[in-house]
Amino acid sequence: MQPLDDLTEQASAHYIHSTLRERIVEHVFVGEALRRLWQRGVTGVEVLRSEFDAGGYDLVMSYKAITRHIQFTTVTLGGRAPRVTASLKLMEKPSGCIIWIVVSPDLDLVSYLWFGNAPDVPLPDISGFPVARHAKGTSTGKKNERPMHRVIAKGKFEKIASLDLVLGKLFGPLP
Repeated sequence: MQPLDDLTEQASAHYIHSTLRERIVEHVFVGEALRRLWQRGVTGVEVLRSEFDAGGYDLVMSYKAITRHIQFTTVTLGGRAPRVTASLKLMEKPSGCIIWIVVSPDLDLVSYLWFGNAPDVPLPDISGFPVARHAKGTSTGKKNERPMHRVIAKGKFEKIASLDLVLGKLFGPLP
């Protein structure tokens, strides 16, 4: 069992370095997905990375005629994050989706949460969901609205237990 100080330090690292953590998890997901597709005989997948999040997505994956615009978010196993925010722009993409990845403290991929539709079907309409607010307040402490972003509760996501099932959600039946 790890000493309490080590656990506290590890939890702090997840918070302090959350952007780095998300980038690592995204790279691990892409590597694991491509490896699993290779094992299944699927080699014609394209991966495109968004330089910044202007379109509401982090990554584009294409296979044959299917193109997925994917927003990633992460939570540490046992984490209590009750919601994520998503840009309304993600609904403009032909097959936008959100993959919420549950990771171990050591950043192993544990399980997945899915918000989206079948391939070639746009993201479900989120325009009626609550308007998101900035995480940081103004100098007076007010957290302004982010009118182009919506809050999606964890309960709206489908639990996905394996990478193979995520790949099926992304691209439909695979070899």
